Amino acid sequence: MDSNTNLQKILADSPVGVVLRAISLVNLPNWWLAGGAVRNTVWRTIFNPQCELIINDFDIAFFDEQGNRSQELAAKTILTQKFPGYEFDVKNQASFARWRPGRRTYTSTEDGICEWLHTATAVGVRLDPQGQWQFFTPYGLDDLFNGIILPTPVHTHNPKAQEKATSFLQKCPCLKIGVREKSFDP
Repeated sequence: MDSNTNLQKILADSPVGVVLRAISLVNLPNWWLAGGAVRNTVWRTIFNPQCELIINDFDIAFFDEQGNRSQELAAKTILTQKFPGYEFDVKNQASFARWRPGRRTYTSTEDGICEWLHTATAVGVRLDPQGQWQFFTPYGLDDLFNGIILPTPVHTHNPKAQEKATSFLQKCPCLKIGVREKSFDP
């Protein structure tokens, strides 16, 4: 079974699979569900019962250059009404830099997700209009399936990435800290 099929199998029978259908009906442009909901569901499935990571919220990233914060709030409201027991974090990657100091302007949803803290967190899933699963995995799925916590290249020296890694290890001690190999220009 390939990695995408394995990921779909794990997520389809979880809260992610249920919520994914509802997100697709909100019709956000170029959206992906990524982050902790995907990562924690996979790690809990693979490493249970040693893993106590749970879904804290559903991180939904989308891209609309004409959009504004009210669009995020409207999507969050719709999803919260449908799933009152869940938290939703809906962010337009086109406007992220305007209200998040220190961030560069993203050119797409995928551009934003590539800069999430860890490779295992920068994994996006969505349903296309026909209900078929799609995947965005800029760093592949090996780190996710092997329980490796590795900062994305832009966060290699970010203390926040290390803080998050420490919190993951406290709740799921079977995870491993990854090390980015140095590359040398000839």
